[in-house]
Amino acid sequence: MTQYHNTYGGLQSLQSSLNAEDGMGVTSLSVIYASIILSSMFLPPILIKNLGCKWTIVAGMGCYVTYSIGNLYPGWYTLIPTSVILGMGGSPLWSAKCTLLTISGNLQAPKENKKAADVINKYFGIFFLIFQSSAVWGNLMSSLIFGSDKNITNISHEALQYCGAGVCADINSNSTTKKPAQQLVWTLVGCYIGVGVLAMIIVAVFLDNIDRDQAREFRDNREPFWSTFLATFTLLKDKRLVILIPLTMYSGFEQSFLSGEYTKNYVTCALGIHYVGYAMICFGATNSLCSFIFGRLAEYTGRAPLFCVAAVTNFSCILALLFWRPHPDQLPVFFVFPALWGLADAVWQTQTNSLYGVLFPRQKEAAFANYRMWESLGFVIAFAYSTFICLDIKLYILLGVLILSMVTYLWVEFQERKNPTLPVEEGIYDTDFSAKGDHILNQTSL
Repeated sequence: MTQYHNTYGGLQSLQSSLNAEDGMGVTSLSVIYASIILSSMFLPPILIKNLGCKWTIVAGMGCYVTYSIGNLYPGWYTLIPTSVILGMGGSPLWSAKCTLLTISGNLQAPKENKKAADVINKYFGIFFLIFQSSAVWGNLMSSLIFGSDKNITNISHEALQYCGAGVCADINSNSTTKKPAQQLVWTLVGCYIGVGVLAMIIVAVFLDNIDRDQAREFRDNREPFWSTFLATFTLLKDKRLVILIPLTMYSGFEQSFLSGEYTKNYVTCALGIHYVGYAMICFGATNSLCSFIFGRLAEYTGRAPLFCVAAVTNFSCILALLFWRPHPDQLPVFFVFPALWGLADAVWQTQTNSLYGVLFPRQKEAAFANYRMWESLGFVIAFAYSTFICLDIKLYILLGVLILSMVTYLWVEFQERKNPTLPVEEGIYDTDFSAKGDHILNQTSL
């Protein structure tokens, strides 16, 4: 499951370079995340409570496969519809995975005589270890396949002047991108489709249906449709969720910058598209290792110090990217930035997801749907202005959102220290926005 999800990550990081005509690749990414926002509003609670986590995951993965199929013959009439399909399945898929991990952590904590928050942190660390390590294989595939292209040309000195944040020029007209041979594109996308179908089969056969009884009970005892349909919005009554929105959106901003801006304006521009995969391998490898380490380290340090490390790392990288002028002679530097970005992203992913699981243990589906919705809004905004504003302005925007995110996060962390959220009682994982659920929500709201 996690291995296939990041073959999509490999495809995403190539979109701004592979389908650069009229900004088609970036537009398709914008449509994906706009669709994820729409699906996050309604679908996750409905699908997860009716199908259970396991079959929601299988259905969501099928939506991802359709986007890979659309990339076999990329065009407006293939990429945009499959982008919508992927977006509709993306939020339920992510919410189901996070719900599954949270339920597993709550079940395991009493057996290990540990706090549920610590076990959930550990589980998210293990999950993102596997999830991000798959970026290594997905991007290795793209670099090896595209690296076999016989028509790779050297980038001229004149073209290099448009790389990085130094010159604000027409992004499309000054692109140094040369699309690989179509046969190579078909080979890569075909590999991604094969991995996706295999992953669906493995999940369908081997993944435990951990919330099967809850899903059956929900289907047998129908609650009012609108209660489930509007669960994502109902949770916005909790002030903590509202205040976490900047942090959640920043996750979308920083990921979109690396996959959409860094890969195109630094790596592809100065080295060529066949180096994109190698750069993203550094990101994935560092992210994977740090996810595992931070997931365990949080038990001893707490979340706040890790968030501060991530913020300082991203802050330093953004400042450096403002002044660095990429050149092929500086080859190692192209891989340092993705590695540092991966370290920071490991914190944003593991700790933010874990934070949602800890703060909203009784509204897991709605909480993670909100997470995906606001993160996707960050993606949409970043991809939407990608072709309209200069790279240095994008870096300043990223810097501003980072600062705002840390201020709001630290406030939530301070309030959580003062009034800790009560852990979910053992065996209770299906509390909804009934009278009892609203009573608990009011108790834990700030």
